[in-house]
Amino acid sequence: MGISTQQFKQMQARLAGAPRKAQPGPGVPAGPLTEDTVILGLDPSLRGTGYGVIQTTRPSPRTLAHGTIRCPASWPHSRCLVKIAQTLRDLVRAHQPAVCVVEGLFYAQNLRTALILGEARGAALAVVAEAGMEVFEIAPRKVKQAIVGYGAAQKTAVARMVQRLLGLPDLPAPDAADALALALTHARESSRYRLTPRQLI
Repeated sequence: MGISTQQFKQMQARLAGAPRKAQPGPGVPAGPLTEDTVILGLDPSLRGTGYGVIQTTRPSPRTLAHGTIRCPASWPHSRCLVKIAQTLRDLVRAHQPAVCVVEGLFYAQNLRTALILGEARGAALAVVAEAGMEVFEIAPRKVKQAIVGYGAAQKTAVARMVQRLLGLPDLPAPDAADALALALTHARESSRYRLTPRQLI
């Protein structure tokens, strides 16, 4: 079995006691996000999936799109899942995000509610995964802590801070604000050294 010149030099360096270059672990990007990276934040729900797309421009991130994929209560689940998938495909095609950040799972007291949320989450994740994006999840409490400074902050407080940080003319809808907050948190966390990896899913 042959080896390349570069591999041979690496072997020599290791034998000579040179320190090995640290490799990124599973779920950790090779380095901080570059300028102009497009991030998609998602807050999945069957009747109201929030989405937010930002770009990591300087001096502060720029909002490309945000909104809520709404499905009437009269629609069957299957129709809602199709709308979620189709809308997200259009969004991905339009903005070409490199990374997706989704809200972490929580423990629902109602099993039916958890199953319905899982359906919406699955439809959303399938779309972003087929687009080749890395998909990370961040717990809701961590997002609130990062954006507002308080892990039990109300949705209105999150929306107001998101509006301020992104310079939005109007207060974003609650689900869209949560999605934008996810994208903002990921952008902030990716720009600093982390001792523990983000959860890649």
